[in-house]
Amino acid sequence: MDPFSSSSSAGSSSKFSPDDLMDQLKTQLAQAYAEEFLETVRGKCFDKCITKPGSSLSGSEGSCISRCVERYIEATGIVSRALFNQPR
Repeated sequence: MDPFSSSSSAGSSSKFSPDDLMDQLKTQLAQAYAEEFLETVRGKCFDKCITKPGSSLSGSEGSCISRCVERYIEATGIVSRALFNQPR
C-alpha cells in the first residue's frame, strides 16, 4: 500500500518534508520508467527480433535485440531532451 492511500497516514502527512516527497516521487517515476522500458523491450523488440523462441538466442537475434534496445534508449533520450528543454 502506498503512503498516500493509507487512512492512518492522513494525520502524519506533515512529518514528510517537501524534499522527502519529491525524492519519493522521483523514485516512483524512475521505477515506472524502468517498467515501461522493460515492457517495450519485451514486447516490441522480442516480437521483432525473436523468430524461433528457444533456450538461447542466435547471433542475429542477439544483435537485433541489442540494436532495438539502443534505438529505444536513443529515442527516449531525444524525446526527454525535447520535453525538458522546452521554453516555459
